[in-house]
Amino acid sequence: MELNHLIPRLVSSPELHAKWLNSLSMMENTGARKISASENEQLVDEIVLKHAAEEARHAYYLKSQIKKTGYEGCKTYQAHELLAPIESQQYLHALDVAISRYLKRNFNFEGDNLKYAAYLLVTYAIEERADELYPIYEDALKAAQSKISVRMIVVEEQGHLEEMIQQMNVFFGDWKEHGEYAIGIEKKLFNKWVSAIGKSIQEPALP
Repeated sequence: MELNHLIPRLVSSPELHAKWLNSLSMMENTGARKISASENEQLVDEIVLKHAAEEARHAYYLKSQIKKTGYEGCKTYQAHELLAPIESQQYLHALDVAISRYLKRNFNFEGDNLKYAAYLLVTYAIEERADELYPIYEDALKAAQSKISVRMIVVEEQGHLEEMIQQMNVFFGDWKEHGEYAIGIEKKLFNKWVSAIGKSIQEPALP
């Protein structure tokens, strides 16, 4: 199911909308935790700190909007409070593992270099996706005249993408081939996630 059709359907249902917000919040929180885990204890720059802080704030903001759907629930990130919980929980982890293997194979990176390089490519791919997903979600919210807005996240994710490109220019030099590889892996995982959400909300077939 295409995002342009899936997201309006989610927004139209208080329960599905709440679980959608909760799933996005969980994924943003996972991203913030992964950024923090990639940090060297001493060699941490301002951009990395800013990015981790903003991802955590996005997680909180999305979680705080759930009450506006009118649905009572989604207090935690337990499986029954998420859409496609397995795919939602595995999405970032699977991307991180695949990119780390790619970097080991092509650069023999290890330790802090591996963590930082994986952070760059994983986050770049995620920000490219966010640059597509959040504007579609914002359009659906406007069309539904929802009290919820993600305009702030749209703007900040665009800024993150620009910062990731700057960081990759410094670290990799010619990074575009590696960026395209990361995007290719992310696309497969994202499509799997969207497909799982679509299947989970399909109405049961009539006898």
